[in-house]
Amino acid sequence: MRKYLPFLLLFLLIGCEEKLKPTVVPVTGRLPDQESWNSTIVFSDSGETRGVLKAGHLLVFNSENKTYLGDSIRVDFYNDQGQHTSYLTADSGIVDNQTNDLEAIGNVYAHSDSGTSLWTQRLFWHDHTQKVTSDVYVKIVSTKETLEGIGFESDRDLTNYRIFNVSGEAKTSK
Repeated sequence: MRKYLPFLLLFLLIGCEEKLKPTVVPVTGRLPDQESWNSTIVFSDSGETRGVLKAGHLLVFNSENKTYLGDSIRVDFYNDQGQHTSYLTADSGIVDNQTNDLEAIGNVYAHSDSGTSLWTQRLFWHDHTQKVTSDVYVKIVSTKETLEGIGFESDRDLTNYRIFNVSGEAKTSK
């Protein structure tokens, strides 16, 4: 038995060595410079919060100056006095890291604190003009009207908006 012991130990060591080797997985495609889950980003100007973005998954690509947002997103918007004005939810989005512009994609819903709601499949936030736009079908419901159309432009709190190629119903007072 003693003469087989060195062979038995060698066999065990060889067997253990194989188990300790890491698995190598080939990487294909591009890799993000940063990746995060359940992230919160605060956008501010001169110390005042302008927006708070939450995303389930975030991928930053520095070479593209883009941040890709997935697994549902929510953006809360604030006015110049720091008061909450509206929020937006969507399936995913893309942020231009140079301009802070946002494209919200898929099941987009925006709601203002004044009671106006908007539904669409694609919505753009233009940071330099503080405007929200869309170039696809939108539906807006407010206390005064329900409007639908193709194309849309509004301020960030959805109080002053225009719908292009419009159809819908408006309440009139007698």
